[in-house]
Amino acid sequence: MGFQKGEGRLPLIVIVGPTAVGKTEISLQLAERLSGEIVSADSRLFYRGLDIGTAKPPPAEQARVRHHLIDVAEPDETWSLAFFQQAAIQAIADIHQRGRLPFLVGGTGQYIRAVTHAWTPPAQAPHPRLRANLETLARERSNAWLHSKLAVLDPLAAEIIDPRNLRRTIRALEVILSTGKRFSEQRGHSESPYRLLTLGLKRPRPELYARLDARVEAMFANGLLDEVQRLIERGYSPDLPSLSALGYRECVMVLQSKLTQEQARQAIQRATRVFVRRQANWFKPDDPTIHWFDAGQTPLNEMVAYIMARITE
Repeated sequence: MGFQKGEGRLPLIVIVGPTAVGKTEISLQLAERLSGEIVSADSRLFYRGLDIGTAKPPPAEQARVRHHLIDVAEPDETWSLAFFQQAAIQAIADIHQRGRLPFLVGGTGQYIRAVTHAWTPPAQAPHPRLRANLETLARERSNAWLHSKLAVLDPLAAEIIDPRNLRRTIRALEVILSTGKRFSEQRGHSESPYRLLTLGLKRPRPELYARLDARVEAMFANGLLDEVQRLIERGYSPDLPSLSALGYRECVMVLQSKLTQEQARQAIQRATRVFVRRQANWFKPDDPTIHWFDAGQTPLNEMVAYIMARITE
């Protein structure tokens, strides 16, 4: 595309949509057609060895288009939102520097917004004793119980933080209890540093749910339980945040004989549907900044034409 500094804000194509809608394949095709590179904004794809349960693009697909921020951390490393934000900004700058078009792709809403709207996370320093107390409460009462307390103190934060994400739940409570202010009100943001073009991908809900169910079936058929077993055998604790991600926690419970494989499959399918509804809180159908396409019906040429018409304005 030949983008150069000094031409004003440089373009960033953002591809959003729910899990299993088809973001991976469509973003690959668009990037191939438009000399693009993909920056992953899926927080689960950071971790090496977590492949099947995250629906990580296989090496053959990653070879079609250069990808960034996939397989960049071990399962016991923590990538904070701020750390991801800086890494993504650097990757996008590198793509622009080489005259190519960056595509920010993912379903993790807060990671997308951190980059597109220059979020500034709350500056409150960690409070080790308070954090330890909250971790104890989670063990004694459950993650869901702790998340319910967040919902009372800050409904907006609770709405966008997955109840399974104990680390983020604790951080939000830590900030609230330390400052006396809602976590959701302390996140700074500014005008986007990019010329944003956001494409949303959608499918009818019954079709999307059928794809979700089929994806979970395929994960088990392709060896998801074996993947989790290998990670544990390599010494990674099943209590790590990465292994508490959707799909992995249930498989850990199978290996601990707390669930049957069939129970785990059904639990993952149910939880994934809940997750999809939570994703919709970030990317709403009536958002005027998102142009929605039906992933199962819209020809790729129509999406290419839409992008080309706007990045060349």
